[in-house]
Amino acid sequence: MLFRELNRGKCKTYLLACENTHKAALIDPIKDKVDRYLAMLAYYDCKLDAIIDTHTHADHRTASWELHDLTGAPVIMHRRAPAPHVDIHVDDGQSIPIGTIRLRVFHTPGHTPDGISLYTENRVFTGDTLLIHGTGRADFAGGDAGEEYDAITQKLFALPDETLVFPAHDYRGHTHSTIGEEKRTNPRVAGRTRQEYIDLMNNLGMPLPQGIQESLQPNHSAIEDESVHFPTLVELNRVRQLTAQEVRLQLGGATPPLLLDVRELEEFSGELGHIPGSRLIPLKELPARAGEVEAYKDKDVIVICRAGVRSTTAAAILTGLGFEHVSNLKGGMLDWTDQNLPVER
Repeated sequence: MLFRELNRGKCKTYLLACENTHKAALIDPIKDKVDRYLAMLAYYDCKLDAIIDTHTHADHRTASWELHDLTGAPVIMHRRAPAPHVDIHVDDGQSIPIGTIRLRVFHTPGHTPDGISLYTENRVFTGDTLLIHGTGRADFAGGDAGEEYDAITQKLFALPDETLVFPAHDYRGHTHSTIGEEKRTNPRVAGRTRQEYIDLMNNLGMPLPQGIQESLQPNHSAIEDESVHFPTLVELNRVRQLTAQEVRLQLGGATPPLLLDVRELEEFSGELGHIPGSRLIPLKELPARAGEVEAYKDKDVIVICRAGVRSTTAAAILTGLGFEHVSNLKGGMLDWTDQNLPVER
């Protein structure tokens, strides 16, 4: 197996390639290094066969969609990933083939709901769940310190002690660790109970990552132009969140709300379908087309997307445009369909 880390910085991108077939994968590529990745693929005479994001990144723009446009390789993320244009959604226990290499997928949420780790041969790529002598913060929207502790202790720490650990970030100049070393010496996890870990992670008091406003929502939405002026994090946090069952109850009321789906057309009629009676205006088009739903400015509006993330952005945009009663379907169509609620396709 050909293996290289390509960025030589705090953000890590890994190249894996099968030496028999020359098929390659890039794990966690960043947008400002695309030329470097293409040059390395050409240098090693490899064909890009998979573009994998271990989670939705908050501190840099992903290169996944640009690389897909340039090479045709599929973008792969966990099924809880909020972004459109993901070609293959994976879940815990599945494998991603790269020539004769098999990457085993572990769902390792906590830092983000869509976090995955990838295991092959003697190494594991842990995204931002398990870092070298640290762990990923769990205070972003959708983060959960308890889930992160479970993912680390029950899944990653179950791997052989000699397994090499390659995270998506490192801020201290490390290149790798081992599962055994992290079990013994990781200061956030070693010797701590689940509740002690939750208490620690919920009181870190860390500042937000530099560039989060410029990176997180574009990565959620795959919008890379100026068609949408993204709301601030404060505006996002003000959006009212409704569970799937709460939305179901509102739909049965005397004055049902407008259901506004902000996914792409292929998603609206795709695998997850859509809630009967919902209206489609893709997020990218919403600022220009908000006038089409002007009649609902003083009525209830519930916004919908795949995972409840893009729709939170849309709800904040509508609120900023003067819509008075906007809510978001928490968990999106994933939660709606997981609860076997009615859909159309």
